[in-house]
Amino acid sequence: MRVLNQRAVLDRLRRLGAATRPQVARDTGLSKPTVGQALADLERHGLVRPTGRTTAGPGRSAVVYEPNPAAGYVLGVDIGRERIRVAVADLGGAVVARVDERNRCRSAATLVRTVTGLAARTVADAGLALTDVVVKVIGSPGVVDQRSRVVRHAPNLPGWESAGVLDGLESSLGPVVVVENDANLAALGEHVYGAAQGVRVFVCATVGTGVGMGIVVDGKLFRGAHGAAGEVGFLPVAMSTSDVHGGRFEQMTAAESVVAQARERGLVARSARDVFRLARAGDAAAAEVVRVEAERLAFLVASVTAVIDPALVVLGGGIGSNADLLLGPLETALRAMTPLAPQVVAGSLGDGAVLSGAIAMGLEAARELVFEVTL
Repeated sequence: MRVLNQRAVLDRLRRLGAATRPQVARDTGLSKPTVGQALADLERHGLVRPTGRTTAGPGRSAVVYEPNPAAGYVLGVDIGRERIRVAVADLGGAVVARVDERNRCRSAATLVRTVTGLAARTVADAGLALTDVVVKVIGSPGVVDQRSRVVRHAPNLPGWESAGVLDGLESSLGPVVVVENDANLAALGEHVYGAAQGVRVFVCATVGTGVGMGIVVDGKLFRGAHGAAGEVGFLPVAMSTSDVHGGRFEQMTAAESVVAQARERGLVARSARDVFRLARAGDAAAAEVVRVEAERLAFLVASVTAVIDPALVVLGGGIGSNADLLLGPLETALRAMTPLAPQVVAGSLGDGAVLSGAIAMGLEAARELVFEVTL
């Protein structure tokens, strides 16, 4: 019973913020002496701390308590084809250190070493040791197969589908390492911190080097039977008479496709970013590439909407972040395709969506682990 009371008090402080003993007693239904004992136990174990005293109102001032953010830390990692992003956050969710570097790795072994090195560097920047980190969450392209201990369907990371990758990460980073699909983490990030806060059913489409989708149903990530829910890059498509070869959706929508379309129209573009820059500058050929890309994304939204019926579609990723150019033609095409047209919005977290989701997932697990280990 004592542990249950401690959990109830700590959960109240985490949900509603700092409070005095009478406030906690009122909100939990526990007696003031019970709350006082629980707070004393939690403070002794470093899980809560006094943060001041009340000053307003009659009578004696009361001590205000809050969860101790330094009771533990989480590490988030976003492994992308172009960049690797790492952040450390305390249990209050405040990011205390972050590193963002270009991904130059051309093998799985090199990538594991690089991630490990960046993690150690980020933790050191925060004045911590890796042992201070309770949970590490790594966002990766592909489907994580825990049974066979491999990552599948991650062709944009050389060698990443080989055996030993997951074991190598856990061996290098220490206990409690979670590897999660990056699109899932982007969806979680937008749900907790971004454009989809409070939305019960939504999808987050990330379009960049690859194409993926995180699906949230009833406020929880939906992964499917084999963890492959949202692998929309594998959708077989031939969306118009101009798409004579058909193919998989990713081949026709990701960054390389945008660049290829631009070059077919005589544009000098090294990246999809160049194409969108030219479109913003008024280049007609670039604007046509953007229109085609928007129509293809409308096909994705229409297809997913017919199955999932999301209240909201969030666009993210290097291409999806160009919502100022994409949303107009996308919505026009969507209305022509289907009467089931959800609201489509830009993600609000930009290139930090995956990292934010990793931190959010890590915090949920770490807060529980810290309580269990400490008490």
